[in-house]
Amino acid sequence: MRRANPRTIVVWSLVALVGATGWSVLALARDEEVSAAWMVAAALGSYAIAYRFYARFVAYRVLKVDRTRATPAERLDNGIDFHPTDRRVLLGHHFAAIAGAGPLVGPVLAAQMGYLPGTIWIIAGVIFAGAVQDMVVLFFSTRRDGKSLGQMAREEIGPFGGAAALLAAFAIMIILLGVLALVIVNALAESPWGTFSIAMTVPIALLMGFYLRVLRPGRVTEVSLIGIALLLLALVAGRWVAESSLADTFTLAPSTLVIWLVAYGFIASILPVWMLLAPRDYLSTFMKIGTILLLALGVVLTLPTLKMDPVTDFASRGDGPVFAGSLFPFVFITIACGALSGFHALISSGTTPKMIQKETQVRMVGYGSMLMESAVAIMALVAASIIDPGLFFAMNAPAGVVGDTVQEASKAVANFGYSISPADLARAAEQVEEESLLSRTGGAPTLAIGVSEIFSKVTGDSMRAFWYHFAIMFEALFILTALDAGTRVGRFMLQDMLGNVHKPFRNVSWKPGLILTSAAVTGLWGYFLWVGVHEPLGGINQLFPIFGIANQLLAAVALAVCTTLLVKSGRLKWAWITAVPLAWDATVTLTASWQKVFSSDPRVGFFQQRSDYQDAIEAGMVLPPAKTMDDMHTVVTNSTVDGVISAVLALLIVVVILDAGRVCLRHIRDPHASRLSEAPYVESRLTAPDGLFATREEKQRASEQEPAARP
Repeated sequence: MRRANPRTIVVWSLVALVGATGWSVLALARDEEVSAAWMVAAALGSYAIAYRFYARFVAYRVLKVDRTRATPAERLDNGIDFHPTDRRVLLGHHFAAIAGAGPLVGPVLAAQMGYLPGTIWIIAGVIFAGAVQDMVVLFFSTRRDGKSLGQMAREEIGPFGGAAALLAAFAIMIILLGVLALVIVNALAESPWGTFSIAMTVPIALLMGFYLRVLRPGRVTEVSLIGIALLLLALVAGRWVAESSLADTFTLAPSTLVIWLVAYGFIASILPVWMLLAPRDYLSTFMKIGTILLLALGVVLTLPTLKMDPVTDFASRGDGPVFAGSLFPFVFITIACGALSGFHALISSGTTPKMIQKETQVRMVGYGSMLMESAVAIMALVAASIIDPGLFFAMNAPAGVVGDTVQEASKAVANFGYSISPADLARAAEQVEEESLLSRTGGAPTLAIGVSEIFSKVTGDSMRAFWYHFAIMFEALFILTALDAGTRVGRFMLQDMLGNVHKPFRNVSWKPGLILTSAAVTGLWGYFLWVGVHEPLGGINQLFPIFGIANQLLAAVALAVCTTLLVKSGRLKWAWITAVPLAWDATVTLTASWQKVFSSDPRVGFFQQRSDYQDAIEAGMVLPPAKTMDDMHTVVTNSTVDGVISAVLALLIVVVILDAGRVCLRHIRDPHASRLSEAPYVESRLTAPDGLFATREEKQRASEQEPAARP
């Protein structure tokens, strides 16, 4: 730690002032126009302060990261799963792997409650919960040879709570992967531009992987420039293909996309990590971060006004047309990945700890990547809040609520307390070259409308349709990178589980094991996806309603494991950094689980919905969204399955938390009775910078090593 100089103090004071001003404007504005730029200012100022001070405090004071300690990537390097990876490439991989549908879609849907609740939770949640979880899980997994979250729970909490954690984590992972894959299929179906551009990222990534591994090892800047150039060419060529005779070739039906996604997920899971997964995620990050930065710049240049209310009436009434339920707890469940995500803990204990070069890099990779994802969530919330609220609700309310025509939708929106004319609804669809924007639920089309609104003000209104379709394709790319990394992590989890029964599976690079488990994982989520594509109310569609709750329950498992490890490793006085977020997440998510299972409102409670539809079946009635009596029976089945799974998952998480509490209490009473499953210390011979840019001292250390080790 070095004493801050006057210039540093001035710079950080200005950063704090920018953030504080943004928060003040958002909090104090009443019945007046507010520029979206203030939301961006509040977010960026808060992120900068959090990374510089809080993340540094957690990394060096609490975790005591050790630069001299060899990581699993260095000690166990086998060129398949364990491989020391340049921190810039790893940052790109980790960010691309964790940033799936959640930060894009969740904040858009949560705008139903107004822009202020979502903004507060996205920023405060990531600083004190989400980013802390990701960094701490990454640190402890790195200390344990890259063990998965469930396996760490089994070894550190015990066989009972650990078994519950293993079962819950793997089941939730399959649900999350199926949902992510469904979003990709919906985005790419009948889209030759998106399909071609995304397909081209695979050979580009293979080229980058071999370039860094064989042709020019360590030349990250060179391969980055090559990758960016080829990616931009693929994006431009995608539009050419869509307008050429090749369009039919790349216009794929949903069932065909399912086959390709399953095949890709399997191959990406078994190939060496340096060959496809890491370079493809790194490549995708350029597009992701570049688009978000351009979006933020567009907000600053055009200064769009936030048209959504700060807090809507739906926040207290709980009868919103987008999703039912009150602000607490459902806005936190809906936003999910943008602030706190259990899925991230699986990546942080999956691929990343097997690739990180230095413990000191967990701050940049773990905490920094999560801040980047939160920034994505803020920009998604901005995009949803700057469009006309009438259009927002017409797009996100189901067809059974807004109807099939612009006239019916206009009347329905008026009943919500907002207004938009039929002509304006028709014009909005025409501007982006869509036949209709009514009931385009799921959040992705709304985000695309917001993106086109911002970019078209910079490039001209004639480009609005281009930016809309670009955003749709961008979202598919965003989500696909989470799918391939998630499949590999699912393979690690299954191998850890089977390794408790058959020891060879403990070696995650054992070829028979990795092939069998990869096939099992892709087969499971592929089955749910296939059924979901062919049956609108079946397969993964059946499990979609529990996506948000399952993800947040998984975060509770991760935070419980982190708290236990902090206590057992002699960091009891710092255990609050994960215990407080755990208490909040458990309160919110278990409350939501209780309401989803037992609420008497059929729009919220699964069992009440089941009862109402069963009564309707006996009366010979058909209720929406069902269209036939067979659909009615399917809804009854789905409601029953969702209610039972929600109850079981909540019960498993309660078991994990209680067992973790028991272990912590036992350690406090008798520290000598505890045993840590930490890998022994081995001195590192690898030289690598801690952050994105090498410091003068790090360059000096590197100069003393071989040229191949230079950063």
